[in-house]
Amino acid sequence: MLTRSDFEPAFWLRNAHAQTVFASKVRPSPALEVERERLELEDGDFLDLSWLPERGLDADAPIVIVLHGLNGSLESKYARGLLRQADAHGARGVLMHFRGAAEPNRLARSYHSGETEDFNTVVRHVRQRFARAPLAAVGYSLGGNVLLKYLGEQGRAAPLACATAVSVPYDLKRCSEAIQQGLSRIYQAHMINGLREAYEAKFKLIDAPQPYPDFRQLRDFPSFDNAITAPLNGFRDADDYYERSSSGPFLKHIRLPTLIIHAEDDPFMAPDVIPGPDALSSSIRLEVSRHGGHVGFVSGGRYGEPVYWLEQRIPAWLRERLPGFAARDPVNQAEETG
Repeated sequence: MLTRSDFEPAFWLRNAHAQTVFASKVRPSPALEVERERLELEDGDFLDLSWLPERGLDADAPIVIVLHGLNGSLESKYARGLLRQADAHGARGVLMHFRGAAEPNRLARSYHSGETEDFNTVVRHVRQRFARAPLAAVGYSLGGNVLLKYLGEQGRAAPLACATAVSVPYDLKRCSEAIQQGLSRIYQAHMINGLREAYEAKFKLIDAPQPYPDFRQLRDFPSFDNAITAPLNGFRDADDYYERSSSGPFLKHIRLPTLIIHAEDDPFMAPDVIPGPDALSSSIRLEVSRHGGHVGFVSGGRYGEPVYWLEQRIPAWLRERLPGFAARDPVNQAEETG
């Protein structure tokens, strides 16, 4: 189902860039305590998980798995905010750091928009540890693309009760073109700089499998993905990577209740990437708003008093579809500290 969202932006944050930057940079970082777990992988690499501390929950308490975006981590404010909501609803919460996101990984390969096997490994690990607990997953941006692709691959076999994806780049090629336009190029430069720093740090610790061009010459996603992402992860080139990793073609195959949240003014992509009704399975509810930016969605009726709407809408969805997920200790956003 494709429907209009009821999100309304704060009157002082109607601009897409204001929404995006306020939520990611201006917002104080939500306070959060976590316990870390390192998951060793069969190929010799590892994944880092950040769990909410145990607070006497039953073994069958619900679990929310959070997938971050490109260059994201536990420090991403949207992730911290949602984990606080999970805690307030009597659920276990865990953030999956994609391979190489928290710190340099051991292998030359890293994470990318189409890598679903690592997420599948985490789901199996969580299911083995908490066999009776109902599971949900929430993915943002790149993490949302990974989640939707995984759900389409799994179909009815997906071992989750429900899912949510926010600000997803459903068509990676089209998004790589759109982000090269206007002010969006600032976001592109910022993200590529983050990727460059991550790969440079890794290749100081391990040998690169082949010579690469000067990272400073790779200034847009197609050139970066051609030179780095594709060869390191088994793709022929950037176009092959985009075609095989985009979540759009997998949406028809999703068979569990899935909420997708998207803004038409997302500066990371163009409105024409938003899937139409014919591209969605009957299990999907796609809510589209006119404003919201990229993982922004900041509302609020009074100047200077923001409300992080995603942390209202996503828990509301989970309360309806994730057994045992129920409000206990409401989060006071005014208590967030930097």
